[in-house]
Amino acid sequence: MWSNGRFAMDPVSILLFITVFLFLVNVLKNKKNAKNRNFPPGPKTLPIIGNMHMISILKPHKSFVEISKKHGTVFRIHLGQMKLVVLCGYETVKDALINHAEEFAGRPDSPILSQTSNGYGIIFSHGDNWKVMRKFTLSTLKDFGMGKKSIENKITEECENLMQTFRSHGGKPFDNQAIINIAVVNIIVSILLDHRFEYADPTILKLMSLINENMTIFENLMVKLYNSYPTLIGWLPGSHRKVAKNYREMQNFVMATFVKQRREVDVNNQRSLIDVFLAKQQEGKTESELYYHDKNLSTLMVDLFIAGMETTSTTLRWGLLLMMKYPEIQIKVQNEIERVIGSAQPKAEHRKQMPYTDAVIHEIQRFGDIIPGNLPHSTVRDVTFRGYSLPKDTIVIPLLHSVLRDETFFEKPDQFYPEHFLDSEGKFKKNEAFIPFSLGKRSCAGETLTNMELFLFFTRLLQNFTFQAPPGAALDLTPALGFTNAPLRHQICAIPRR
Repeated sequence: MWSNGRFAMDPVSILLFITVFLFLVNVLKNKKNAKNRNFPPGPKTLPIIGNMHMISILKPHKSFVEISKKHGTVFRIHLGQMKLVVLCGYETVKDALINHAEEFAGRPDSPILSQTSNGYGIIFSHGDNWKVMRKFTLSTLKDFGMGKKSIENKITEECENLMQTFRSHGGKPFDNQAIINIAVVNIIVSILLDHRFEYADPTILKLMSLINENMTIFENLMVKLYNSYPTLIGWLPGSHRKVAKNYREMQNFVMATFVKQRREVDVNNQRSLIDVFLAKQQEGKTESELYYHDKNLSTLMVDLFIAGMETTSTTLRWGLLLMMKYPEIQIKVQNEIERVIGSAQPKAEHRKQMPYTDAVIHEIQRFGDIIPGNLPHSTVRDVTFRGYSLPKDTIVIPLLHSVLRDETFFEKPDQFYPEHFLDSEGKFKKNEAFIPFSLGKRSCAGETLTNMELFLFFTRLLQNFTFQAPPGAALDLTPALGFTNAPLRHQICAIPRR
């Protein structure tokens, strides 16, 4: 109707208009897609929503596995306007990420990423920026001790601080999430800033809160709708706005932390990764201007904070929860620790002498399935893969969940079963489908550091404590909702053994 010389529409008319508009957009896209006759198959799509009605909001990776049973290990799916190709099973994922490593090494753009990392840093960057930042990160992490004795000593020192905090609870129930988060993040902070935080420091607690909140809401329905329909959803309130706000706060934290360091940096005495970055920034070379700028620095720091904390701390929390759930396995680990290490300080070199503990840690990582959907990839050029034609910039999901639960390689894929990594003589055996860090050019840059952290933290804790559930508490192994598979919030009792 007309009102005060302006055209006004009632809510029903607005909804009808949006529906018709999206329907026409969908028809046009389908006509365009029909030209590519050799695209992977997939379930029938509905106007506007595509296949959203088939995908679980809570566990999309489970839905993808079910769809693969009908449409094969390479299939396409439509989430609103987004078209994805999903890869399932170890052989298919390996084929893509190893045999076609270069072609699948891209990262897709999305509306939510344009509001957060925006192509900078290392995790979601692409092209030359990603290559430069990854090379810089790997070489600098190695220079500051990743995989070496120097970083092992820092992990050992942090283990002592963590044990003191656990011991302070006197065997009474407590929530270990924040404590373990900060203990783990202190390792990467020692490399980034040459610093550590106390467990009660409000600054780091605030940062941890922002990271945890974003990990929880990143898979929220509003975020997915925003990625599919940014123009229509962008102006609405919701979690898509909260993700961007939290990310900006994280970047502000990083900037405030290193501003003082920028003034004090000594190019001849570089004590941290940030020192090295700032020194390159001051070189005045073309590469310095193109890549070593503040946007890359702040995003890279956030990336490394998240990557350096989330997977390791979540895996450790799964480990302690599983030891409470399966006390007989906990006892076997403790017996092996007593036999090999005794009361001495655990060292990385002990791992080769401890096949059962090694198998348990591997199984914690496999069963925990920390990043079930993997991070999305994209094709950097047109590629023919397993008989299908994938155009440049196709979004690809190499589904890690389907690999870590691949029944071809794991006898009891849905159970916690350390024997997946033990032979008939009790010796440790590798399993090629064990790829919690993914594969290829986009595999986790901190894999070596994470493996060392997991072994040293886990063995030191079980050497000194027996972990039990609070009296009467039920132990639920259902993952919490979020981008990562984290345990539900729970309390533990750390009973001193010595």
